[in-house]
Amino acid sequence: MESSTLVALLSSISQLLLLLVLSPNPSTDSSSSSSPNHAFPAVHHFLSSQEIAATLSLLSLSRKRKRARLDSSSEPTPPAQLGLPRTPDSFKTSFRMASSTFEWLCSLLEPLLECRDPIGSPLNLSADLRLGIGLFRLATGANYPEISRQFRVSESVARFCSKQLCRVLCTNYRFWIEFPNRTELESVSLGFETHTGLPNCCGVIDCTRFKFVRNNGVDQEEVAAQIMVDANSRILSIVAGFRGNKGDARVLKSSTLYADIEGGKVLNSAPVSVNGVPVNQYLVGDEGYPLLPWLMVPFVDAMPGSNEEQFNAAHARMRLSGLRAIDSLKNWGVLSRPIREEMKMAVAYIGACSILHNGLLMREDYSAMSAGLDDYSVYDQSSQYHRDNSSLEESSIERKASVIRNALATKAKEFQESIFSTNSSSLASLQST
Repeated sequence: MESSTLVALLSSISQLLLLLVLSPNPSTDSSSSSSPNHAFPAVHHFLSSQEIAATLSLLSLSRKRKRARLDSSSEPTPPAQLGLPRTPDSFKTSFRMASSTFEWLCSLLEPLLECRDPIGSPLNLSADLRLGIGLFRLATGANYPEISRQFRVSESVARFCSKQLCRVLCTNYRFWIEFPNRTELESVSLGFETHTGLPNCCGVIDCTRFKFVRNNGVDQEEVAAQIMVDANSRILSIVAGFRGNKGDARVLKSSTLYADIEGGKVLNSAPVSVNGVPVNQYLVGDEGYPLLPWLMVPFVDAMPGSNEEQFNAAHARMRLSGLRAIDSLKNWGVLSRPIREEMKMAVAYIGACSILHNGLLMREDYSAMSAGLDDYSVYDQSSQYHRDNSSLEESSIERKASVIRNALATKAKEFQESIFSTNSSSLASLQST
């Protein structure tokens, strides 16, 4: 309770007690037997008037707060407050989302964005303005002086709002990136099987690097981020913060995902039989990873027309969803260029953009997604970070994995032949008519 409200309440109680004391005593004057009946209406009137006054006071305070928010701009809608025209292009360019998604996100984050101002220095900024500043930093990569001019705030406020948005997303909405449960994994594997004919694939794993500049621009380094995605490029797992010169295989082994899979905590459903071979749930990754029973990598030097070539083709199609996710993350301006922050803040930006990536997919808002190109080789960094052959694999493990991969290669060839046969039959049917 605020001090002003407490003082008003104590004052009301003291006035009520004074009124009761001054009221006539019925026991001292029989002719005043009706006095209590006169006193209590007075008391009731007093209480009612105080209650109304308090209510009006609270309403006034509430209206003042709302008025302060509206006064921050000439228009009541978030886009007008941000000084942007309400057009799809302006929101896509400035915030990497549609205006309706911006408003939805603002309604979700408003209580969290407004409750953590610097101690003793309230910003008195509306939630939409705070969100706009933070998203503008993520979407465009603009530096703090640019943001200061764009939103007419100080550079310190621009910095605070940008970091506050990352903190809120990474703390309160990290559940938007969550490893699927068993039922959800069945749906994920079906998504891959529909396009490739390969069963039981539960995701694509890949590793990418982001540049950051620390020590006031003196040192430029890279930070590695490992992601796992489904067939729709939804991020199911992400871990960032490794030094960029660390190979993909070493990043994998250092991650909790590797520990959970090896420990049987995830990807532990019953295997499916593929040409008589039990195939457990697995991921697919590029040649920077080791071949494991739960991690399928492409064949090297596959012969044209062979089962291995068909497997590599299916494998490449599955990997597109991972490369598209990486492409989309690097559509966020702050990640598309060297991040001029310390590594901790660079990792926060990667996490915030990944969370927003999934949030936009939930909304079916593809403003920040890549254009859907077939070739994402520019984002395929596997050739730069070769696997460490001595660290992850053992001959017995690789032999078991090879048996599984060979069974899947046969399945890939059968799937392609069935598609060819179906297409040929359809074409013949059309020609006969």
